Amino acid sequence: MTELILALIGAALINNIVLQHTLALDPLLREDAAPTRPRVHALGLATLVAMLLVSTLGQLLYQYGLRPLQLDYLRLFVFLPLGVLSAAPILAGLRRALKHWRFDGLQPLLSGNAALLGLCLQLSDEDRGVLHALLVGLGSGLGFWLVLALFDDLRQRSQHDDVPLAFRGLPIELMSAGIMAMAFLGFNGLFTS
Repeated sequence: MTELILALIGAALINNIVLQHTLALDPLLREDAAPTRPRVHALGLATLVAMLLVSTLGQLLYQYGLRPLQLDYLRLFVFLPLGVLSAAPILAGLRRALKHWRFDGLQPLLSGNAALLGLCLQLSDEDRGVLHALLVGLGSGLGFWLVLALFDDLRQRSQHDDVPLAFRGLPIELMSAGIMAMAFLGFNGLFTS
């Protein structure tokens, strides 16, 4: 049980899918979207649900479909359509459940999210079971949502006169991403098994 809790916390903080594995950076650094706080949280929730479902379904398909048939080499051709095709039903379900949240226009960001494919491939390499995949998917989604909210706050704060004009926008965001990644590495020695 302790190993599963450490997997959840480790996926959210220590092995953050965005900061440590540098996957799913596109939604963070988009200038054209001009994200508002409700839209950032809608994307965070949608990605959390997608990572939870896709990682669990991908691990189930890998463990009980591909491995018994010795078709391990086809996992990319199973995980990629699973991630792309699951975006529309997830967003439709979230729209139905949370009517006041703005999920419109998130399908390209969710279906093209490299973190879904990367997480499924990483979990199939680890081969620790479906419950572990469920908790790592939940932790990775929570970690993505945390980093997304931190970047949104950073973007709002960096538009002031305190930041030199040459550093505003992408330069300060990239420097802050590096500093944030080092800060998240500080959680590395926090838990020992």
